[in-house]
Amino acid sequence: MNILVLEDDIALSDIIAEYLRDNHFVVDVVYDGEEALSRAYECSYDLYVLDVNVPAIKGFDLLKMLRDKGDTTPAIFITSLNDIEDVSEGFKSGADDYLKKPFELAELLLRIKNIQKRSFAQQRSSVIKIDKNITFNIDTELLIVDTQSIALPPKELKALKYFLQHTNTTVSFDDLYRIMWNYDENASAESLRAHMKNLRKYFAPNTIQNLRGEGYRFIIKADN
Repeated sequence: MNILVLEDDIALSDIIAEYLRDNHFVVDVVYDGEEALSRAYECSYDLYVLDVNVPAIKGFDLLKMLRDKGDTTPAIFITSLNDIEDVSEGFKSGADDYLKKPFELAELLLRIKNIQKRSFAQQRSSVIKIDKNITFNIDTELLIVDTQSIALPPKELKALKYFLQHTNTTVSFDDLYRIMWNYDENASAESLRAHMKNLRKYFAPNTIQNLRGEGYRFIIKADN
């Protein structure tokens, strides 16, 4: 998951970014609304985490501008404002959630994961487009390459489904062992590499990236 964080408090923004990166998210940080607007136009994000009282363009106004342009990316506001009118304005501008400062980082992570789950659940009734000629139907659990329907082996199917819930995000080796193997099975780095090699043959080069010492990343480009 790619996250854009708008927070003009440099110390706080560094803490948030480090925490989210430690939890395997890809994070860009900006310090004013104009820079956030520029990044949102230039890059594809899965979530915005926006402070309200920032220089140039306030968080509420920024999100309204993005929504007016058709940007439906989920957004969480973080702010010291707590009046009911402020909360109402945040949701009217298109926010999905609202977190009052000071907050625990674990609470922010929980809110992000809830949005992540909702986003994936909304995809369940539709086919997920992976590449121009590759889709995955979650209901039938079939990978469609051109016009060919492919039933993946069980472990590779588990891996693909998990990747699709965590696209463009580092998935650790431990997470893949946990997802792909039952508790009474013996997982190994060698067998994981073999399954990833088999899975890669269906996709364009560099779709499944091996991050040495960390895990794998499944890349879906925004312009597919």
